[in-house]
Amino acid sequence: MFISLVEPKPPSSNYFKYFKFPRLGLPLLGTILSQHGHQVTIYSHIVEKISPRDYINIFNSQLVGISLTTSTANAGYRLASAMRVAKVPVVFGGTHPTFFPEEALNYGDYVLRGEAERSILQLIKALEGELPLDAVEGLSFKREGEVIHNPMGERPKNLDELPIPDFSLMRGQHRMHIIPMATSRGCPYHCNFCSVTDMFGHRYRFQSVERILEELKLYRGRGVFFYDDNFTANVAHTKELLNEISRQNMQITWSAQVRADVARDRELLDLMKHSGCLALFIGFESVNPETLQEYNKAQELADIALCITELNRRKIRIHGMFVLGSDADDLNTIRQTVEFAKQTDIGTIQFSALTPLPGTKFYHQLEEENRIFTKDWDLYDGQHVVFEPKKMSPIELQQGILQATANFYSYWRIFVALRKRKLATAVFRYWGHLIIKKWTRQRKEFLGMLTKRSAQLKDWSKLKRPRKHKTSRPPRTLWKFLQRLGTAFK
Repeated sequence: MFISLVEPKPPSSNYFKYFKFPRLGLPLLGTILSQHGHQVTIYSHIVEKISPRDYINIFNSQLVGISLTTSTANAGYRLASAMRVAKVPVVFGGTHPTFFPEEALNYGDYVLRGEAERSILQLIKALEGELPLDAVEGLSFKREGEVIHNPMGERPKNLDELPIPDFSLMRGQHRMHIIPMATSRGCPYHCNFCSVTDMFGHRYRFQSVERILEELKLYRGRGVFFYDDNFTANVAHTKELLNEISRQNMQITWSAQVRADVARDRELLDLMKHSGCLALFIGFESVNPETLQEYNKAQELADIALCITELNRRKIRIHGMFVLGSDADDLNTIRQTVEFAKQTDIGTIQFSALTPLPGTKFYHQLEEENRIFTKDWDLYDGQHVVFEPKKMSPIELQQGILQATANFYSYWRIFVALRKRKLATAVFRYWGHLIIKKWTRQRKEFLGMLTKRSAQLKDWSKLKRPRKHKTSRPPRTLWKFLQRLGTAFK
């Protein structure tokens, strides 16, 4: 079959847009399909804009697979609706259709729920008449107007059996200067705002060190980003891998997502540095102890402070990720968070609005309390406030996040990074400054709606509006220098 796999464009700019990171679901499925004789092309709008000619090829496909997160659901539904007019069958996959299959079936023909490495081949056999649809694991479809949900299959236990993703199937893969990899799945933690455990389970599953090294050899001399939700979940496994990377002189630089408790093991941090670690993306989530408890994060503020100290000592860049808007948060929490980030010398940050993602405990809680005021999935990207906080109005939370981000990514802090000769940090902060400026300019209508919504909740005149931080334009020579740096790194 001639199959097109599509990852739609996210609805708004974010910090990761400069890195061209496609999610790994489609490259894995595309590789499996290709190995079984199908002609596959992958289109990721994150990697390269989908052109009119690309859309012609997609419309000429025998099957179109669309991978969706909640924030890309609307874009995927629009494409699927067009496919339906062209009478091209569409199958959805990804987190959002997994939790809302009935909704997705209003726009497409099939939904493969959960991990689809095995079920995708079963679906192809069913479409070719070799297997009944009822035998496809985790498949949702409509039969005579009735929605059918087939039982889920067993999650892959041995991740070594999965193929190495063939990125040559992806249009624009030459733009990927950093290669995404995943060495594990699952998470034993129970953060109430995260959908990872519902999608991949509570039990960690790992690739063997030998299998990981086999893939890393293909990327020798390049940058790698480990997509694992917690790259150091099994410390002994991680240490063995990092020792082998150093011993075999893999000549890679890498980044990964970890928890703050990684700093408790200094031997592990030293191995990270020696094996080529450039930066770590860490879900600090909050500096409010009550919020950490509410998130069920299983970490303390002392863990965050220790982590920042130890990583800065080893000159490993930190991208700190904070989620604001819990029932324990107020405006002071936001101010305390940005001051903490500045005083502890975190390289870059991401202040996200707490978002009730489908499939999470938090989503069900807010649904029961009737606090979600919009189901426009374009807004479910962590950058828009879509529910009613307890100790703030929606507009207070939104403006607080915007002003905290602008405060952190100020021109002065870009200059400070340059003065300390942290060139990469300066460039990343410059990008952060551009993103928040562009976001605010493009979201005036949304901010107006949020202001009206907040006014309906209580007396608007009594709300304490967040104080605006004044930022001045840097000297013209510095401004041009920063622009050149941003262009060079892009």
